[in-house]
Amino acid sequence: MKKITVNTIVKAPIDKVWQLWTQPEHIMQWNNASDDWHTPFAENDLQTGGKFKSTMAARDGSMQFDFEGIYTNVQPHSKIEYKMADGREVIITFEELDHHVTVTESFDPESMNPLEMQQAGWQAILDNFKKHVEKQLT
Repeated sequence: MKKITVNTIVKAPIDKVWQLWTQPEHIMQWNNASDDWHTPFAENDLQTGGKFKSTMAARDGSMQFDFEGIYTNVQPHSKIEYKMADGREVIITFEELDHHVTVTESFDPESMNPLEMQQAGWQAILDNFKKHVEKQLT
């Protein structure tokens, strides 16, 4: 199956974007697709061969799941590649230009949900990330 791609432009320097993307205390603040979900737990060993895990949960307690994987390539301030626990692969690039950073995620879709739903969910999380970073700078 073809990868799904989402992206956003964050009005912040690359150092700040990288920091807020990779630190667990920040991941817990932006890693949700809608306000009725949250991330109560995150850990991140950001290095090639390192592992990451976050728990995404419905705020009403009705559902939760772990999102985890192993980093296959980490190039600071530039690229992160990882393989999820189910074997799907993700590539994230960070491109800085004039104090703006374009963050692009390409990922292998799963087979349970429609492609449009997966793209919309990942885009919503990326949009939350953009809001979180830009709020930190005001």
